[in-house]
This record gives sequence, C-alpha cells and structure tokens, in this order.
Amino acid sequence: MIKAHKIALDLNDHQLTACRKAAGCARVAFNWALDEWQAQYSVGGKPNEIALRRLLNSLKHEEFPWMAESSKGVPQQAIKNLGTAFTNFFKKRARYPRYRKKGLHDSFRADCGPKTFKVAGNSIHLPRLGWLRMHEPLRLHGKLLSATVSRRAQRWYVSIQVEVQEAPFVRKNHGTVGVDLGVKTLATLSTGEHIEGPKPLKAARKRLRLLSKSVSRKKKGSKNREKAKAKVAKQHARVHFVRQDFLHKLTTSLVERFDVIVIENLNTRGMMKNHKLARAISDMGWFEFRRPLEYKALWYGAQIVVADRWFASSKTCSACGTVLKELALSVRSWTCSDCGAIHDRDVNAAINLKNLAGSSPVSACRPGSSGSLRKKRVKLLVGQEPNTTNSEEIGG
Repeated sequence: MIKAHKIALDLNDHQLTACRKAAGCARVAFNWALDEWQAQYSVGGKPNEIALRRLLNSLKHEEFPWMAESSKGVPQQAIKNLGTAFTNFFKKRARYPRYRKKGLHDSFRADCGPKTFKVAGNSIHLPRLGWLRMHEPLRLHGKLLSATVSRRAQRWYVSIQVEVQEAPFVRKNHGTVGVDLGVKTLATLSTGEHIEGPKPLKAARKRLRLLSKSVSRKKKGSKNREKAKAKVAKQHARVHFVRQDFLHKLTTSLVERFDVIVIENLNTRGMMKNHKLARAISDMGWFEFRRPLEYKALWYGAQIVVADRWFASSKTCSACGTVLKELALSVRSWTCSDCGAIHDRDVNAAINLKNLAGSSPVSACRPGSSGSLRKKRVKLLVGQEPNTTNSEEIGG
C-alpha cells in the first residue's frame, strides 16, 4: 500500500532561495516542453515525454545554463508530469495542460536515489538542497518512493510517498451508516448524529475583506503590495487547513466506526452555479469530503455505497416509503400523510441512505476489487424522480 505524508518545512534564507530556484526550474522546463509538444504536434509529429527529456538534456547547457544550480532531476520530473497530464487529457480525466505561472502553485519533485533521498528524524535530505528541517518526523514506515516540495502562501511543504506494509484494520463495529451532507450541518448520520462543520471561510470573511482592501490601497508593483498580498494568501491558507483538518478527522472516524458507508452522488459543480448556495457549499467542502473517504475506505477495509443522484432521500418517508411530490428546501421537518411519522429532514435522508444498502441490488467496491470506487455507482430500480431538481436535495 502506498501512502503519503505532507509535512511543513522549516527553512533558512539560503534554503528558501534554493527551493524558489528549483520551483522556477521546474516551471520553465514544463512550459518549454509544452511549447515543444504543441510545435511537434502541429507539424504532424507524435511527441512524447521521453523524447522531450532527451532533447532538453542536449540543449539545456546552452539555452538554460542556470538549470545547473538545481538538481538535474527537477526539469526531468517536470516533463514527466507533463506526460502524465497529457495522458489524463487523452483519457478524458483532465483538461488540456496549461502553462505554469510564476508564484502560482510553485512545486518540484526530487530524485529518489538512495544516496540523495534520505529521512532521519525531523530532517530530510534532497539532492542539491542537502538536509532540510521538517516540522515533525515522518509518521510512515516503509520504502521511500518520492518527495514533492510545494509552496502554499509563504510556507513550503514536502510530501513524502512511502510504500508501507500494514496489517488489516480490525473494526469493532460492523454496522451500516447513511451520511447526508448539508449546508447548515455538514453531515447528518443515520444514527441521529449532527456533525457541524467549522465553516472557516465564514469565520474569516471579515478579516479577508480588510486584508483585500489593504491590497487595493497599495501601489501596483510595490513591495508593500506584495507584503499585503502575502497576508491575504496566508489567511486563505489558514481557511484551507482548518477545513482539511476537520474533514480528515471526520472521514477517518467514519471508516473506523462503520463497515458500510452510504453517501449520495451529489452534483456539486452544478449546485455551485446557484449563487445563493455556492459559498456555503464550497465552505463545507462536499467534494473534498468524498475524496479522502474513498481512499481511506481502502485503507481500513470499509465499503462505500454511492446512491444515485436522483434518489429522493429527503422526500421519502423512511417508515412507510411514501414519496412527497414537493419538499421546499426551507422545510426542515415534515409529517408523513400516510403513517403520521414526524421526520427531521436530514435524519430521514440519512436513514433512507442506510436502508438503501440493504434493500437495493447494489454492487459496491470492496478493497482489492478491480476498478476505482469513483466509477462504481448505485443505479436504483425504484424511487428515481427525473423531474426532481438538484436544489431540492441540497441539505438532505
């Protein structure tokens, strides 16, 4: 099993300069390779990343002599990344590769040689950079595969990929749970638990507004403007890390507690087009909730069941199965006209998702099965409502 641990780096001024140079080297190599790829393709050629790496090696000493200041593997890995980007584009997994911009998503990948790539305690040794101090020791034990150094705001991080050998996780509870996502409450479980999200963007909006005004008052191109922009970036990074920390703790708790987890296949991108709800949805991090939940299910031996997008989880009575024709988003509780059951909107939706795992002919993924979890979908035979809008199911 391959895992990665992302750790902050505590760098001195010399090391900061070296990391900036390496990131710039990777950016120039990527953009140069993208230019060459397009030029060769326009004249009928069939470019590939191996040929481009050889071409760069033959001319970099004349055209890019400053690349010698960084490890020789930095531009090579950047061109490999371009090859991976085109592979994903041709397989329709990503959009067409775009040019990298200075100061935006700065990163580079280091060589993985046993003599130049080492980890010892709170330090990591990378080629041409030497020993760098990490903010904490590596928590994974196994074969070191690669290291990617990246920058967010004014802080640099290293992501260390490790091949680990772990014993199967033993779970005490083998139950099933339905998870309903919402904009007021991040997650409602079929057990009746309401999990409130931290809403970091909402908490930081006032300060972000003040910092953004400070940027607008500074002269363009001045050092003071750059300092003000760095403060805005730092605040956005804090919002990101608060959200990530909470989502990782929540998803780890779910896969440790339950054997089967049922979630909805929400059209998050489509819902984000509703400008009244877009900020609240993005602040909750619905997509980011599902991503770690899927790969952690493989780690912990849990099973993920994805309900069909049109399954009316909120409008279906979990007691008798009656389906309402309409249920406004503002209605948070309702009474079934057939059986008289009183339902909390979110809890009722979560219970319906839980019942779906046992009542529908589904084929969910178990760890070790072929295919990715994202490609597995539950196609309901009953309860589909093609005329139901996505906005009716937001929040449950």
